[in-house]
Amino acid sequence: MTAEYVIGIDLGTTNCVLACAPAGGEAAEVRLLQIPQLTAEQTTEARTSLPSFLFLTNEREQSQLLFPSPFGLTAASAVGTAAALRAADFPERTVSAAKSWLSYSGVDRTQPILPWQSPENDLKISPLDASRQLLEHLIAAWQLEYPAVSFADQNVVLTVPASFDPAARELTAAAARQAGFPEDFVLLEEPQAAAYAWLYAAGDDWRKTLLPGEQLLICDIGGGTTDLTLLEAADEDGNLTLSRIAVGNHLLVGGDNMDLALAHHCAALFAEQGTSLDPWQTVSLWHSCRMAKESLLSQGGPEQYTVAIPGRSSRLIGGMVSVEVSAAAAADLLLDGFLPIVDADATPQRAPRSGFRELGLPWESDTAITRHLAEFLKRSATTSQLRHVLFNGGVFRSPALQQRLLDQLQQWLPDNPPAPVQPQTDLDSAVARGACFYGWTRNNKGIRIRGGAPRSYYVGVETSGLAVPGIPRPLKALCVVPHGMEEGTSVDVPSDGIGLIVGERTQFRFFSSSCRNQDVPGQVLSRWSAEEINETNSLESTLDQDEASEDGWVPVGFRSVITELGMFELWCVSTDGTRSWKLEFSIRETVD
Repeated sequence: MTAEYVIGIDLGTTNCVLACAPAGGEAAEVRLLQIPQLTAEQTTEARTSLPSFLFLTNEREQSQLLFPSPFGLTAASAVGTAAALRAADFPERTVSAAKSWLSYSGVDRTQPILPWQSPENDLKISPLDASRQLLEHLIAAWQLEYPAVSFADQNVVLTVPASFDPAARELTAAAARQAGFPEDFVLLEEPQAAAYAWLYAAGDDWRKTLLPGEQLLICDIGGGTTDLTLLEAADEDGNLTLSRIAVGNHLLVGGDNMDLALAHHCAALFAEQGTSLDPWQTVSLWHSCRMAKESLLSQGGPEQYTVAIPGRSSRLIGGMVSVEVSAAAAADLLLDGFLPIVDADATPQRAPRSGFRELGLPWESDTAITRHLAEFLKRSATTSQLRHVLFNGGVFRSPALQQRLLDQLQQWLPDNPPAPVQPQTDLDSAVARGACFYGWTRNNKGIRIRGGAPRSYYVGVETSGLAVPGIPRPLKALCVVPHGMEEGTSVDVPSDGIGLIVGERTQFRFFSSSCRNQDVPGQVLSRWSAEEINETNSLESTLDQDEASEDGWVPVGFRSVITELGMFELWCVSTDGTRSWKLEFSIRETVD
């Protein structure tokens, strides 16, 4: 069946957005869909964004239908605004940042672990299930708007952080399939989606902004992650093209960290009043500071914001305690803490900071995004060609934060400071709009940003040799996916004979690099630095053994595949060509 619509979905850490456009036509007509959601007990409203929160209801609330599904579905949780508003009062029953948990391999992301710090006997769900429920809600919103048009028959584009590794992408895809996405839906990196939103808004004028050889930096600071991406314009036979040339490392620093920083600031204000916060008040304060940050950073926001949390003393049970936070204090805190002015040769400070460990996720130890940016540009850019900046993410609703980043770039590049491109009209919806426009361009042969694999990938091959007690054999890193390998392509990896263990649990150690862009399939590295190559999620499987492999191993070569969905598959092919084994990324990993 031919799709009638293209649909773009931003599954955000803080908010989800849904956009659509007719699949055909001479020009894309992108619009946002209203998303019905609970905003209070037994109160439903339609809004253009869905907060990425789930409030786990108890038996009484379910029996009294205090949080009925807007779509008449049976649900054990409230999704959206009502859930976000309850996060401060009931943090032990509120699930947030499920998307960040999907990217964290230190836990089993298919098991019920959220809310992370809730008591063991309380109801919990997995990051995978939380993501699925958010996507199911968006699908239901679509079907309410278009009851005669099946969501599963449309062209759907779902966004992910550019820094998501293959396992996190696979988990996102699994949640989407479980929710009811079509089999041929597409994953698109969020910074690219933001760029497509700019291309859609600019029309043909973008060709007047970017000249051949010039680079565009996309700085996307979301709720849980910061994504850094570089695009470059090129002239190909008189046609201006765009290519993604670099993607930053996975940075778990963003709006959530800013909320926590504000929470620490507010805790000091409470202490000055003589109010000592217990652990649950601290978590409640963190959620309250999310709303404070969004209000204080907004264009034309208030000069003061009242941060209130439930009281705990016998005198205050059922009441609230509060402090006043000024917009100026919040801006200074966030500017100095997250966007300090640093030298061009600055590198992130690796010392751990315990204040960001109690929430469970592996936050970056250095919250200075400008230091991460300096390292990224040194590794990835020909800075003399960096001419433009595209801001994305709700954090940049603050003009002060945008200007601070521009000031930093001007200090690094005083002769030709990069300038912001035409601003997005709505930073909160740009990713969904851009994903929708990308889907339209796929159908109508419009402007495409060339991307492919954002990193080079390597498999660890154990060297042969004499065994030494207590010392593992050294590994070599065999390049199996080059940087930029296009979706829908495959490559047979040249290699010497490699023995594949069969009939028992087999683990492949995998590595990736965002800076070794010239490595080719079959290239072998005997040594590398941690700055060049990082270990990523493993591939593991118990592979079938047959009569031809009685000794427990088979000589094989590798075939790498990047699917149309953008997923990475690795096949082991016997050297006689008679057998092959597909290896799957492990998504079930637990903390020791």
